[in-house]
Amino acid sequence: MARRDTPRRSTGGRSDPQPARGSKLGRLFRRTMVWGAGFALLGAITLVVAVAVTMRSLPGYQELKSTQTGQMIVVRAADGTELVTLGPSYGKWVPYERIPQPMRDAMVSVEDRRYRSHWGVDPIGIIRSLMVRVESGSWKQGGSTITQQLARNIFLNNTKTFARKAREWILALALEQKFSKDQILELYLNKVYFGGGAYGIDSAARKFFGHSGEEITLPEAAIIAGLVKAPSRYSPTADAKAAVGRAGVVLQTMESNGYLTVQEAQAVDLKKVKMVEDRAGQNSARYFTDWALPQLDIILPENDQPIEVWTTLDPVMQKAATSAIAGFAPKGAQGALVSLDRDGAVLAMVGGTDYVSSNYNRAVNAVRQPGSAWKLFVYLTALEAGYTPDDRVVDEPVTIEGWTPRNDGGRYAGEIDLRTAFAYSKNTVAAQLGNEVGFGQIANMARRFGITTPINTLPSMVLGSSEARVIDMVRAFASVQAKGMSVMPYGIRKVTTTEGELLYQYRPESAQQLVPPYVAAGMTDLMQTAVNIGTGRAAQIGRPVAGKTGTTSSNKDGWFLGFSSGITTGVWMGRDDAKAVPGLQGGAAPARAFAAFMKVATAKRPVEKFDTELKLPEWQLEPDDEAMLVNPDDYFYVDEQGNLVDPSRRRGREEDDSVFNPDALPEDPPPDVPQAANDDFLSRATGRRDNEAAPSVNVPRVRPVQPQRPPANTNP
Repeated sequence: MARRDTPRRSTGGRSDPQPARGSKLGRLFRRTMVWGAGFALLGAITLVVAVAVTMRSLPGYQELKSTQTGQMIVVRAADGTELVTLGPSYGKWVPYERIPQPMRDAMVSVEDRRYRSHWGVDPIGIIRSLMVRVESGSWKQGGSTITQQLARNIFLNNTKTFARKAREWILALALEQKFSKDQILELYLNKVYFGGGAYGIDSAARKFFGHSGEEITLPEAAIIAGLVKAPSRYSPTADAKAAVGRAGVVLQTMESNGYLTVQEAQAVDLKKVKMVEDRAGQNSARYFTDWALPQLDIILPENDQPIEVWTTLDPVMQKAATSAIAGFAPKGAQGALVSLDRDGAVLAMVGGTDYVSSNYNRAVNAVRQPGSAWKLFVYLTALEAGYTPDDRVVDEPVTIEGWTPRNDGGRYAGEIDLRTAFAYSKNTVAAQLGNEVGFGQIANMARRFGITTPINTLPSMVLGSSEARVIDMVRAFASVQAKGMSVMPYGIRKVTTTEGELLYQYRPESAQQLVPPYVAAGMTDLMQTAVNIGTGRAAQIGRPVAGKTGTTSSNKDGWFLGFSSGITTGVWMGRDDAKAVPGLQGGAAPARAFAAFMKVATAKRPVEKFDTELKLPEWQLEPDDEAMLVNPDDYFYVDEQGNLVDPSRRRGREEDDSVFNPDALPEDPPPDVPQAANDDFLSRATGRRDNEAAPSVNVPRVRPVQPQRPPANTNP
């Protein structure tokens, strides 16, 4: 039988053994490691490229120093003290070498103790933050380094997303590659936010301790460093106790990190640190800044860099003004005060009894009836028309166009001089003067002296029925003090950058002569008498004062305006709803507030006597029979029929009276020209009645005439 050559199976019936294969878990692990290494390498390359690209695109060091959010405006008083800082306050830049060592150590110790060893991102800090997150269930501890915080402050926002965090890491690494540790710390200490609008250690030191960042002491450094964690909660001005408590933690951290010995830490007495008092009590200065700062839009319309605005405000006077208004304003009433120097500089401005409760500036925005203070313009017009303080007038009941004014108390003095009539604020005399010189002329005088509000020309306007602003009224009185020269209020002397570069310097406009000096002298004479013996006696301060009271109907408004030693001040009091204030009169609370303020304002100024000597022009010094009421250049002539005639082109007697032909007039009148006006006209113009002797002065005695409209004011 044939033999088969088929192979036999091995013993046991099993096939030959095969090579062993690895487990699936091992293969998965190896693959993960390979891919992980690949991704890590790719990530590392990506990170390096991202950091390199970011580093190349970062601004230069000088650019980073100048970057900021919003415009900072530091407003300073006349003596250089800071009134208020608007917008973010960055203070002055403090170079690294001038930053006190305790300030550097405190900040590094409390914010980033491994600052000198990491590359911008601290892995240990990140791991510690993650562990706290796992244990507590929330993010209670941040892992941000000083470099990361700087990157966030300059380039990013505070949104808590992983994408933002990744950008923060890249920026931090790039910053560390481009700048040195000292440069980064300098940037950080000059830009980090410490609360209250203060950015940087210089701004914080000035705000909380009243000195520059170069003078920070160890306890002050501990307080400042402790603010970064929670600027609002630990702010010394908001909660001094919390600030001191947080500073104690900073000192302990400095000790544990080796920046302080136990003895040095224990020797620090945080309770002895002198902090700047809260300026809430000085809030009235905001009335002034609210008025002055909008002028920057005109002065520096294109500026957006940090600036310092040097103003005219005097801190001592501002405090006195605030106290005067708060102390004398009747209960339930408001008050306002404006004080000008002789050149128009605003020395003090108060727009209400409390800025916090009401920031409405009554000194510059409110329009109120000035009452008898308006008589300034009535008497200025009369003096310019030829009256003098010694002229005789008659205080008696009058009616003008249906309007019958009455004096306070209903008393009439009869024949008195102009000085007495003004001193005792005689309404009937003011009405007669207004009717005599013209209500339109009085309105023109008020416009000339800076009244910007609408002015009516009804007879009652002589008693202040037209509304006016406090600052405008003060400006008018200041122009009288300036011997009739115009005065323009201003509040900004100069504007500089925070480095001291001059951007704007105030230059006064050319002053205009509003009235002749003798008119201003006569007006000063009248107002000085009003303070010495009249309605303004409560405004006396022991040196010459000239001024005028004002009270409106039903005691709704009380005013006193006056000047002394080159300072002009106006005070108004009343209710915002224009309701009556019992007992409010210009010669009472407003005059007392004026005196209280002016005693402080003039304390360091020499006593000045007023120039009240009337140096009248020649045309007012002619004999009485030839006297004219106005300047001869403005005088008009009439012919025998009462027709107006141009004095330079008057016709001769030989011409036909029936037709007036101006072209036929000779250039020069003949030698036998008759008088310019007949006797009857001159008698009426000078106020002489038939058979009455010419008065001893060159202006008429005020005579009552028949009137028409309801009264607007009856009080002085």
